[in-house]
Amino acid sequence: MRNLYAIYRKELAHYFVSPVAYILIGVFLIVSGFFFNIILASAIQSAFSAEMQSMRFGAPADFDVPGAVLRSFLGLLSTLVLFISPLLAMGVYAEERKRGTIELLMTSPITDAEIVLGKFFASLTLYAIMILPTAILLGFMNYRSDPHLPWRMLLVGYAGILLLGGSLLALGSLISSFTENQLIAGVLTFAVSLVIWVIDAGRRAEGWKGDLFGYLSLVRHYDDFARGIVDTSALIYYCSFIFLCMFLTVRSLESMRWRRA
Repeated sequence: MRNLYAIYRKELAHYFVSPVAYILIGVFLIVSGFFFNIILASAIQSAFSAEMQSMRFGAPADFDVPGAVLRSFLGLLSTLVLFISPLLAMGVYAEERKRGTIELLMTSPITDAEIVLGKFFASLTLYAIMILPTAILLGFMNYRSDPHLPWRMLLVGYAGILLLGGSLLALGSLISSFTENQLIAGVLTFAVSLVIWVIDAGRRAEGWKGDLFGYLSLVRHYDDFARGIVDTSALIYYCSFIFLCMFLTVRSLESMRWRRA
């Protein structure tokens, strides 16, 4: 654990030494805040229209503004994560290989698993620092709304965001271990993430193919979290995806040792 923490602290400090992390976090929060205002205004306008229709036709108005905003905003965050995660993960190993510092890690008394875990948790921490402040927007809206949303829905939604981002970061770390070019690592990470993302469209196929495409899709499992539903199959999927990517990353580092031996 001491070696793992040393790698974790080193990687996390490396993120914040340069202004890139601050710029990335700032831009992300500005963009998410801007779209949150748009989503909230649209939901309020829809609720007002529903109220006017109910007064005109005598039908009861039934429009859940907090629930609509929560689902739309979580959907927006998932889309932003698709673009953000390659930027966070592309230099995890590629930069080390380019600078030649990967040899120091290979020859130090640290196992490959400790290196992979330390780097992954550092990138996941930065991702959490970026994502969690957006919960203030939803929390304030929920505090001011009547009726209130169950706080459980907010917690479940952000748990889904963290699992989704963790999966994409694990995938990006794996791809970053294959090359010393950060740009190539970032583009490949985005391309593979996009394929896994849009594979959800294959659910329309009949029979076992539709079930297979639906299960392999990242976004399909995230939809349950966005609705405040904790599905054990979604938890198993994300945890298995992260474990598989990290296992393959360890094997990739081991192959580096063999080539340098």
